[in-house]
Amino acid sequence: MAKMMSIKPVQQTKNAVDRLFQFMNIMAWACLIIGVVTSLWKITHFSDTNLTLMVGIGFLIGSVFIYTSGAALHLVSQKFENMDEGQQDRF
Repeated sequence: MAKMMSIKPVQQTKNAVDRLFQFMNIMAWACLIIGVVTSLWKITHFSDTNLTLMVGIGFLIGSVFIYTSGAALHLVSQKFENMDEGQQDRF
């Protein structure tokens, strides 16, 4: 016979948010590295017509947005988790 395990929905969402935060953190670092490499590829031709420089700057800015979004998502989920635990203690 198969054993059935029940997992609280809060625990499932916490695990999903933690995995998403880790994935977004890795992607932010990857975009940062790609941005640095592509920005330094042809740094001697410093103008807006240098495509690799513009793409590199885009990756650098994108990495900041990805990291900020992931951190905000993680903080909001922790806040909701703490609110849920506080409401359960009252009852």
